[in-house]
Parts: sequence; structure tokens; C-alpha cells
Amino acid sequence: MYGTYKEKADFYIVYIMEAHPQDGWKAPANEREGIKVDQPKSYEDRVKVAGECLKDLKLSIPMLVDDMKNTAQKAYAGWPDRLYVIDKEGKVAYKGAQGPQGFKPAEAEEAVKKMGR
Repeated sequence: MYGTYKEKADFYIVYIMEAHPQDGWKAPANEREGIKVDQPKSYEDRVKVAGECLKDLKLSIPMLVDDMKNTAQKAYAGWPDRLYVIDKEGKVAYKGAQGPQGFKPAEAEEAVKKMGR
């Protein structure tokens, strides 16, 4: 979706608190894949982990990093993940269900298409 619409819309990943840190609720899939990330204790640590995430997942979408008060996470109910489409007036055009089950890029893409009309 990013590759298709990046010239018509702005896309961002907002890195929030770690959903499955080594020092918290560990995910079996992370264990199997050798993913070992502690919950960042400072903003600098969070920025570092976010950068590693971009690199390791080979993501090209720009990433923003939430503050340590988790302001964006709280404002958008983003934990553990969620998709939003915000229109040109700053209004929510699409709010996906809570992930990972509610993480449905095709639904978000439909909202982006409708905005282009």
C-alpha cells in the first residue's frame, strides 16, 4: 500500500512500547525467531529499538517514535498495534480494530482509495 499511495498520502509507523519484551510478556514466536528486545527504559533506547525494527524488517515507511509517557499510544489506543487513516482535515477516516487480529491493511487501503476521490 505504501508503494502504491506514497505520492498521494503520507504514511507513518508510530513505534510505541514493546508488546513482547524479554523483560515482560514474552511471545513464543519471538523466542523461536531469536527476537530478544527489552522494554526500552529511556526515549533514546526506544529510538534505538525503533531503528533496529526498521532495519531488521526492511521497512521503508517513515517511523515516528512515541514518547515515554506513551502519549500517541494512549490517544489512539494503539497497543499492541492498530491501523489508522487520517484525512486531510485531520479526522479519522479509518480506525482498525486492535491488532494483531484487527490488523487489516486491505481495509485501510479502501479508506485511502475513498479519500482520493
